[in-house]
Amino acid sequence: MHIRRVELKDLEVFVKLYKLSYRGLEEYAYVGNRDIKDYFKWLLKRDPEGFLVAELGDPVAFIACDTNWFSPFECEVLGEIHEIFVHPNYRRMGIGSALLERAIEYAEDRRRDLVGLWVGVKNFSAKEFYKKKGFIESISFGKWTRMIKKI
Repeated sequence: MHIRRVELKDLEVFVKLYKLSYRGLEEYAYVGNRDIKDYFKWLLKRDPEGFLVAELGDPVAFIACDTNWFSPFECEVLGEIHEIFVHPNYRRMGIGSALLERAIEYAEDRRRDLVGLWVGVKNFSAKEFYKKKGFIESISFGKWTRMIKKI
């Protein structure tokens, strides 16, 4: 597996994999191509060095870690995982774990003490994944649950 920084040329494959990865979880996702493309560009602009793609020949997963994010919930700048998804055919192979580990290392290198993320309240498999990685639930707000990890 090869992990590299995302480039603008990854836009179309991001859209395709995003839609595929969020099938069945649309209540937590952008659904229109235009919205997904705008989201991609926003992620790329927020922290380009923390926006990564995992490849097994072709791209199979993405993560976006924003180390410039101020969280009003924790009252500090931290490493915010805005996005992580893995192609359904490549789940449970350690790809998401490798991307998350790389993102946490990146946040640590940027001298962040915390990593945070929001996950869908009913996205039980994702919540379990994050708990196994040391994240704890802090608050819930609407359809979202906040999870944080000290690093």
